[in-house]
Amino acid sequence: MRCRKSCSGTAAEGEKMSEISIFEPKPEQFGVFWRYIEDPDVTDIDYNGRELWITDLKKGHYRAEETVTEHFLQSFTHNISNCANRQFNHANKILEADTKELRISILHDSVAVSGTSICIRKSSAVVRSSIKEMIEDRFCTQEILELLLNCVQAKMNFVFGGEPGSGKTECAKFFMQFIPKEERVITIEDSLEIHYRDINPGADAVELRIAPGFDYTDAIKACLRQNPKWLMLSEARSVEVTSLLEQWSTGVNGFTTIHLDDLRKLPDRILNMMNNVNDADRMENRIYRYVNVGILIRRTVRPDGSVRRYMDQLCFYSRQGQENRVYMIVKDGEPVSKELPPDIEQKLKNAGVRQAYVCPLLERYIEEGK
Repeated sequence: MRCRKSCSGTAAEGEKMSEISIFEPKPEQFGVFWRYIEDPDVTDIDYNGRELWITDLKKGHYRAEETVTEHFLQSFTHNISNCANRQFNHANKILEADTKELRISILHDSVAVSGTSICIRKSSAVVRSSIKEMIEDRFCTQEILELLLNCVQAKMNFVFGGEPGSGKTECAKFFMQFIPKEERVITIEDSLEIHYRDINPGADAVELRIAPGFDYTDAIKACLRQNPKWLMLSEARSVEVTSLLEQWSTGVNGFTTIHLDDLRKLPDRILNMMNNVNDADRMENRIYRYVNVGILIRRTVRPDGSVRRYMDQLCFYSRQGQENRVYMIVKDGEPVSKELPPDIEQKLKNAGVRQAYVCPLLERYIEEGK
């Protein structure tokens, strides 16, 4: 394995670099894992100390037949630790590393009593779905999809919710395709998952990665001096959401994902992350004013074991006068209303959208393969 980051320096420097090193994987180092790494439908490769389990977009979660030997485990963890420039032993029980498209997490058998535990999450530098596929797979109706394409054109702020593994980031990547290339986009991530420049070749984009001494809040605040039109935060987890809303309030637009099971809970979820109970009312008002679109993704397993992902909820958040309101457009996977908030209708009108549920650019997008 060839590391992109140098492994020289002091021990302290090495410890810092271990959290930002990105290496290039080779087939001989990944052994029995490699066939699944190459499979475009596989999203996760998990070894629980005894069995190998695979998560596949089409087949679902299943146990693989391959045997993971102790000899291979020792070789694999040794190589990963070398490229991450970190020790992996009884004193250093957690090993994490990244490649461009893989996020690797390993737990030592001194704490994983069932045996060394390995999780490899894949995030390919491609958009896995097209407009045609999303409609054919019943991810959502064509009318809803056209509405959302218009919302991107109108530069609205999106929050993609769902449980872990539901497909939030993939959905965000899909809609990022429709941002004009001349509008500067800045992405902020701890693990590389969005791959904005790869999925949007030729776009004006800056990709930031969190590192020691440069956390999410630092990155968001630094972005304001980088002339962004869009700010993409890979996941809203904690107090950095306050800085994100501050950026959106300046006219910078963006996307983020969040762990959530109901869009109506989003304001409370964000308030809890802000951890600022002294100013809760004002902060709640900002949420309804600056978060425009909420999308909730569900992942279900069919009787045959295959996986289906679909848009379970779609809503708009709005503050009109002194009232905060959630406008539900899709609920339980079905359209329930076409009523849009006045401020959302105005944003669409300002962007030249005459009919909210009709996107004139749809046919062109399909011809371009989107």
